[in-house]
Amino acid sequence: MKNIFVGNLDFGATEDAVRSMFEQYGTVERVSIVTDRDTGRAKGFGFVEMTANAEADRAIAELNGRELHGRTLNVNEARPKTERSSFGGGRGRQNNRW
Repeated sequence: MKNIFVGNLDFGATEDAVRSMFEQYGTVERVSIVTDRDTGRAKGFGFVEMTANAEADRAIAELNGRELHGRTLNVNEARPKTERSSFGGGRGRQNNRW
């Protein structure tokens, strides 16, 4: 199983459209387009999980740089999610020093 990052998606792109593009290369387990939790609006990127690594590698090679809805896609293997510290990011009391 390989997780693929798909960036620079049009904000109107649907999971079905992304799925059909990747299914040309093999079995797609899951597609998720990331949305803003407050507005529900798409953030312009998502993830595709493909069953076979060889099929996923071929999809990455073929689809990176291809256009979908007038936007050039950025397609590559997703990096593992990193742990976020509860301190940092510029949003806490620690940055509001007088």
